[in-house]
Amino acid sequence: MNVNDRQYRAKVYDLVNQIPRGRVMTYGQIAIILGEGYTARTVGYVMHGAEDGVPWQRVINSQGKCSTSKLSIPIDLQQTMLEQEGVVFSPKGKCDLAKYQWWPQGFEPEEEQPSLLT
Repeated sequence: MNVNDRQYRAKVYDLVNQIPRGRVMTYGQIAIILGEGYTARTVGYVMHGAEDGVPWQRVINSQGKCSTSKLSIPIDLQQTMLEQEGVVFSPKGKCDLAKYQWWPQGFEPEEEQPSLLT
């Protein structure tokens, strides 16, 4: 699969478009759900060029942090957008994935995830 392939990118966007307001998914989580040919890095690449209307801000790293600080957008734009949706971040810029991480039906973890903030 090629990250520049329209169908490859469409699968990422289709999943990201399902993330409810005020919830997040991680790059790696999306890669695992989409399966072979997807990695956290390639999902990040696809999200960097997200089409208009795709809620790109709802995809964060596995530490519960925003990964857009090195981009040429306002440094806190992603976090600000998520906070406007109700996601709460710690002073160190982490959200509690145990609380805010969203799983599509059929992919929910079997056990409750521990909080990263405790």
